[in-house]
Amino acid sequence: MTAVEQTKVPTSHRFLDEAGDPTFFKKGRILAVGEPGVSLAFSLGMVKFNGDLQPIRAGIRRLQDEIAEDDYLNTIASVAKRVSGGGFYFHATDDSPEVRERMFRFIQSLDCSLEMVVARKIPALFAKKHHHKDSEFYADLLSHLIKNKLKLGQRLVLNIAARGVSTRNMNLELALSKAHERFRKKWSAGEIQSSVVFNVQTPRTEPLLCVADYLCWSVQRVFERGEMRHYEFIREKVSLAVDLYDTAKYEGSGNYYTRERPLTAQNKLSPLLP
Repeated sequence: MTAVEQTKVPTSHRFLDEAGDPTFFKKGRILAVGEPGVSLAFSLGMVKFNGDLQPIRAGIRRLQDEIAEDDYLNTIASVAKRVSGGGFYFHATDDSPEVRERMFRFIQSLDCSLEMVVARKIPALFAKKHHHKDSEFYADLLSHLIKNKLKLGQRLVLNIAARGVSTRNMNLELALSKAHERFRKKWSAGEIQSSVVFNVQTPRTEPLLCVADYLCWSVQRVFERGEMRHYEFIREKVSLAVDLYDTAKYEGSGNYYTRERPLTAQNKLSPLLP
């Protein structure tokens, strides 16, 4: 490809965040999945915005400033802590119901979509497939989100919420390598038309990550608690949710959920058997 041709390749941005946690064990190698503070699944989601990103960023920043300056909301401990720590930003897990409502209504107005991979925590699979490493678990999920984007013919910029070792360059490159492997199982290597660039950020530096955080949180609550309220409010934004290890529904892609086939309270995961 010549330099002139390269300049014609369109750039497309995606925004990624996780939900849940990758913890399997507590001290003494005792299984902790499903205990208070330890999720039943670990998930990774990717958001695409249609249209100019700058007005959306500006809108989120305005909303954050409003909350930081609101004398009813800025005394809430979670708000005050972030304000004093460098500036308020949205974080669904810690935000109060009043704060969440403002962000959810803003998200409802956006033209955006979420693709999410939900991985049930299966200890034997974590050992065999991910070698008991959180970073490999993360890389594997990320590869599933990347693989189908390699045919788009774009320079794909993945803006990823920082997560320690998991989002270090070496591990992100591992995810890309896994994505290429998965791609070649379905298509030929010559059909790979996209390049992928990783851009690790925080919600303070990239407000659009807050949208990914909220959407992922809403889907995760369905799987963890069977809670439908927030998911139903933003359901049209969830273009795809994959229950990656629901082997009982693999036939006919029954583990894939779309706008036409949405999640229900029956998608709530059961605790692991002892």
